[in-house]
Amino acid sequence: MNANLEHQVVTWYQQHRRDLPWRREGVGAWPVMVSEYMLQQTPVARVLPAYTDWLARWPTASSLAAATPADAVRQWGRLGYPRRALRLHEAATIIVSIHGGTVPESVSELRKLPGVGSYTAAAVASFAYGRRHAVLDTNVRRVLARLVSGQRYPANSVSLAEQALAESLLPPERDGRAATWSVALMELGALICTAAEPSCARCPLAATCAWLRSGSPAGAGPRRAKPYIGSDRECRGRLLAVLRAATGPVPLTAFDACWPDSGQQARMLDALLNDGLAIRLRNNLIALPGDDAGP
Repeated sequence: MNANLEHQVVTWYQQHRRDLPWRREGVGAWPVMVSEYMLQQTPVARVLPAYTDWLARWPTASSLAAATPADAVRQWGRLGYPRRALRLHEAATIIVSIHGGTVPESVSELRKLPGVGSYTAAAVASFAYGRRHAVLDTNVRRVLARLVSGQRYPANSVSLAEQALAESLLPPERDGRAATWSVALMELGALICTAAEPSCARCPLAATCAWLRSGSPAGAGPRRAKPYIGSDRECRGRLLAVLRAATGPVPLTAFDACWPDSGQQARMLDALLNDGLAIRLRNNLIALPGDDAGP
């Protein structure tokens, strides 16, 4: 680890970081974990109000575990990718039953929780407990690709070489320095070294950036998201909104007004059922998991 590089990044971070609630001093492991679930594929601006409301209702893993999966899906609202709500609820029940209500510290134990992959496990272990792990989110990967490899964008998936590079740049294991380094890189990628329009003139690492020194060559950009309007994602969201708004099970006809294409509607309802976001009850009623089956 180059001490000067660390100093440049951390100094910039201390001066320019956003005041995000999950990064504040003394925040516990559960709030950190909630933030990491919510931030998967979702911008900070959308996460902030949802995060605040979620923790106001369920400030601990134990309080969420005592709720129903339906409660979690309803509270998740329109944050997107609602399976995360189910996975977070499942994780809370495991944390209570196996870990006494405390989020585990080790990456190996975190990886056993539903919805926790290599990134989320490293992030929680690092940011909640100060463990020394490379935290490779999209922003960090982009910064390192430009800074060290001279590439505008990283590959679509993390390679062993990329993981090894990130680990080699971690500060020594003391005083939580590795966690600060990782979050500083994340912030640099979010605010300065952005995907579309990097602000190289304001970057603290411009003088040592391999990509900038090589003339900022173009590269294959990240995959473009498919249009949302009319998509299966929009249809799923509309169907799920019907279930969230209901106080209990609903008949199949309840979905007719929310989506005009009956074939797509049937496919996406089956997808919700297969994903565990909906359950089919007797008399062909549909409900959120955990909702009362009714009479």
